[in-house]
Parts: sequence; C-alpha cells; structure tokens
Amino acid sequence: MSRDREPACKKCRREGVKLFLKGERCHTAKCAIEKRNFPPGIRGMKRRLSEYGIRLREKQKLRHFYGVTEKAIRAYFAKAARQKGVTGHNLLRLFERRLDNVIFKAGITPSRKEARQLVRHNHFNLNGRKNNIPSTLVRENDVITFRDTNREFTKNRVEVLKNYVAPTWIEYATKDTSFTVKHLPTFEEIESPVDVQLIVEYYSR
Repeated sequence: MSRDREPACKKCRREGVKLFLKGERCHTAKCAIEKRNFPPGIRGMKRRLSEYGIRLREKQKLRHFYGVTEKAIRAYFAKAARQKGVTGHNLLRLFERRLDNVIFKAGITPSRKEARQLVRHNHFNLNGRKNNIPSTLVRENDVITFRDTNREFTKNRVEVLKNYVAPTWIEYATKDTSFTVKHLPTFEEIESPVDVQLIVEYYSR
C-alpha cells in the first residue's frame, strides 16, 4: 500500500484552504493557513493555472481531504458514474460513507487520519462484527460500536462526545456508546471544500 509522507500542512497551503488534516491544531492559531497562507516554495511566486491545472488542483484537494489514493478516487468516480443521479453528488456521498469518515464525523477522532488508524487497529465493530477496513461503505441503519469499552481511549472519547453535535444523519446512543447511520447523507448535508463539478470535468476529459 502506498504511503503519503508529505507534511499535512503543505497540502493545505498548496490548495489554499483548510483541509483539517491535523485535527485540533487546525482550529488554533498554529494552523499553517493562519500563519503562512501562501503556497510552499519560493515566496511570492504566483503561477497562473491552465484550465486543466484548475481541475487537477480541485481533484487533489478532494483526494487530500479524504486521504485516499489516486487509484481509489478513480474507482469511486467510476462507481458514481454508474449510479443514478448527478455524478458529482454521488461521488461525494460515496466518500462520506467511508467507515473512517463516519467515525470522524461522529466526533470520535479529531481527524480522518486518526480515524483510519484506529479502524486498522481493530478498535471498532460494524454491526456487531470486527471491521478493520477504513474504506468500508456504511449503509442505512448500520451500527458502529467500540470493541473494548474499558480502554482508556474509549473512556476519554465518551467524555468528549458529551459536548459534540454530530451530523443529522448520525445518531449517538449514550446508553451503549453506539453510533447509528440513520440515513445516508444527502449532498446538502455534506460539508466539502471542493467544487465537485470541476472534478467530474477532470475525469470526463
């Protein structure tokens, strides 16, 4: 499996927007966008992007935002194109349904990267069964639970979740510390920094 070793803050600076790749740090004055809101490299050097370059940067923004490889995003696009409805809307909905993204959206972790790592380390059950595949697409009424509620990590996250407001399509039950996908997210419920139409144009060229 490929590994992206580029510093997270450089990705945000290159795209010119916060991609929230470093969790809580992104909400403080230490965020790279707050301190150095210019592309990495020679300071003050601006490059005019071509039509292709604009669409490429938008695609890269989406890839870094969800932390997926080029191969994965192409597979998602092909699947979205086969589904009924608007391809761009379908594409974002597929990304939102990823297990690591759902865990992040539920407020369990401060970043998608951490959520992906915890899934791989067998911290969660999906519908009562162990699942360590971050790219698993959740379905309506799926239930996510912690595998070991006695771990210090779990106890700390439960405290944080008391003050967290999850998206309307995720329901948190304090009684058994479970998360239920009430319904699949609609395009209007997805918060994304990309212009998805440009990404569709990039892959349709």
